[in-house]
Amino acid sequence: MTDETVLVTGGAGFIGSHLVDQLIAEGYNVRVLDNLSRSSKKYVQHHINCGKLEFIDGDVRYEDAIKRAIKGVDYVFHEAAICINRSMYYPKESMDINLAGSQNVFRLALEHGVKRVVFASSASIYGDPTKLPMGEDSEFKPITPYCVSKLASEFLLKFYAREGLEFNVLRYFNVYGLRQKTDAYYTSVIIKFVQNLMHDQPPVIQGDGSQSMDFVNVRDVVRANMLALKSQAKNDFFNVGTGKATSIKELALHIADAMGKKVEPIFSPREVLVKERRAATEKAERMLGFKAQVSIKDGITEVVQDIVKHPELYY
Repeated sequence: MTDETVLVTGGAGFIGSHLVDQLIAEGYNVRVLDNLSRSSKKYVQHHINCGKLEFIDGDVRYEDAIKRAIKGVDYVFHEAAICINRSMYYPKESMDINLAGSQNVFRLALEHGVKRVVFASSASIYGDPTKLPMGEDSEFKPITPYCVSKLASEFLLKFYAREGLEFNVLRYFNVYGLRQKTDAYYTSVIIKFVQNLMHDQPPVIQGDGSQSMDFVNVRDVVRANMLALKSQAKNDFFNVGTGKATSIKELALHIADAMGKKVEPIFSPREVLVKERRAATEKAERMLGFKAQVSIKDGITEVVQDIVKHPELYY
């Protein structure tokens, strides 16, 4: 148990709600700031009902909401963001939330004496890599407004660190798991494949299926966040991935196998943003003690079973 209070922005979302579960399990006082635009209060309602979570319906674009949420807080996990897909259609909104919103959170965290901010950045800041694995010192080649906003937010943290704000940045690779969103650019293929197979239709792969991603389970991402909170390492940047690449075709076959289906995917030619992605994990292992534990087979089987059992949650 602890008397420390933690704020999770976007805490009713996919990753944020899992993080809230872990924080409460470890005895932290937890506060969530979320505007519920891409999230669901039902993921955290049981904690609210038990009096273990204070929920503030608010938006990181507005300082008054953050001031209410951050008062008396020891640590901040900044998860709130607009996703890649939406950022391409609504770039101004993406910058308002992902960059200006982050600026609000970081500045107010400094002003309110927050001990540490753990920021959810993204491997998308590396763009389409010229070499693998992708290390923390790899070239930055952001492609979308989402990627640009995440990278710029990292530089904002470095700016505020000079004023005394302590932080750690986690660059998530392709996060999947229970409660994942249907509009995620890369991992939404999992849901779409399962939905097709539930109707005995083959999964449709955009591209030739050779494009590969580093799929990391949300449970491992939560572990990385807790380690980044407690670690002696500070003001640094860490990849959060498995170090293993899975092609989209391999992913489709994993899903078909988990569902007991014997079908071959259909390929639909399309330009893709990134052809391959694989994390260099040595730095996170060495400095945070983080190493992914959930295998792609076990993680996919868990997600498939949940989608089949609760299909209404994934539409």
